[in-house]
Amino acid sequence: DPEDADARATALREANEEVALDPSSVTVLAELPKLWIPVSDFVVTPVLAWWHAPHPVHPCEPAEVAHVARLPIAELVDPENRVRVRHPSGWIGPAFAVRGMLVWGFTAGVLSTLLDLGGWSRPWAPGRMVELPPTGATPAPSAGTDEVDETPVR
Repeated sequence: DPEDADARATALREANEEVALDPSSVTVLAELPKLWIPVSDFVVTPVLAWWHAPHPVHPCEPAEVAHVARLPIAELVDPENRVRVRHPSGWIGPAFAVRGMLVWGFTAGVLSTLLDLGGWSRPWAPGRMVELPPTGATPAPSAGTDEVDETPVR
């Protein structure tokens, strides 16, 4: 928004609007490089923060956030929880199928990159593909996978 001072202010405002995050409960650590999101044609600046005072949060904008969950890194790096998604546009990207949730898109891309850069990633099979439903379709209750290529990636 034009009244936001910078990317950090935007990230904190958005987190407050979308999940009721109290901006004073986090310490911003870094702004990551800007990313272009092909599906939406937005340029987004990821902001990394430490949540030093956790408090209850919940989806406030159902069109943007389906669910809020705290997950241990161990679950995100578990090869059994790593998949790729194919968007109806043809775009393919990283995803996490964990605890009945499918985390994909911008969030999964940032998480995947941070896990790689932190040296926490473990080899996984990128052939596990989840087809996303067309826009407006009712999502399946859980993320299924179609096995395609079992070549491990790191």
